[in-house]
Amino acid sequence: MYAYIVRRLLLIVPTIILVTFVVFFLIRLIPGNVVDLLAARNIGAEDVDVEKLRNMLGLDVPIHLQYVRWVGNLLQGDLGSSLWTRRPLVEEIKARLPVSIELGILAIVIGQLVAIPVGVLSAVRQDTGADYIGRSAAILFMCVPSFWLATLVMVFPSIWWQWTPPLEFVALTQDPLGNLKGIIIPALIMGLAASGTSMRMVRTMMLETLKQDYIRTAWAKGLKERTVVARHAMKNALMPVITMIGMNIPVLISGTVIIEQIFNLPGMGRLLVDALTKRDYPIISGANLFVAGFVLLCNLSVDITYGYLDPRIHYR
Repeated sequence: MYAYIVRRLLLIVPTIILVTFVVFFLIRLIPGNVVDLLAARNIGAEDVDVEKLRNMLGLDVPIHLQYVRWVGNLLQGDLGSSLWTRRPLVEEIKARLPVSIELGILAIVIGQLVAIPVGVLSAVRQDTGADYIGRSAAILFMCVPSFWLATLVMVFPSIWWQWTPPLEFVALTQDPLGNLKGIIIPALIMGLAASGTSMRMVRTMMLETLKQDYIRTAWAKGLKERTVVARHAMKNALMPVITMIGMNIPVLISGTVIIEQIFNLPGMGRLLVDALTKRDYPIISGANLFVAGFVLLCNLSVDITYGYLDPRIHYR
């Protein structure tokens, strides 16, 4: 196990190197120039010394030298600073990541609390009314866009009942109840949107697991249905679901950009949108690199979890 973890960590290194190339050079292909945007922000922009501004921002050297400087700063633990506010990216991440983590974890919990029971019930009661309702709900959750549902939640209650969800984010440490009021609705929308795929996956894997020989043996021993399903079938059936959750965690944690925009949540998604709008290269590169590293660690955690869920899996 430990040797496997070390090898996987070593394999992350070349992946991260490739990611640095992608996130650094591709954003330079975005139309627009941050120097022109900064100059235009000032009154009398025609009097701004563009070359002096470019030199101050470190953009007066060839792009490959900019990359070398950026990587050198990364090796020293510096993810960069905003070209607009000069605020370090580390501070931005510290301020915004807790919001995205809270939103993402709450959405995952809500989604799985809906998907797993409904998927299991749909499989155990195959081709019954409960199964048809569960499958229809899964298709509905998969087809309805979360941003469309979020827009409806914002618009129709304000028309019908003169009520809208709270649009001012409150930190969890300041007011836990106020924080929950502001984040529960977007988390519920995101969780329901993600639950459809998990629901179908749980049903499919449960149906396959219930046909295995050891399940038939458990039935033959006279075990109760609850015992057979909970102790013998679910543990193996949920392994692909763990994979799916692991793949969805980085997407949710990094923040659903549209949801954060609609509900005015200051998470990682809004940070990236604002940086893209302003062509804030260090923020875009550093934030994407941070998310990529988080994705790799999530994938490693999912692989390690397999060994605990299924003792037949051995790492070499």
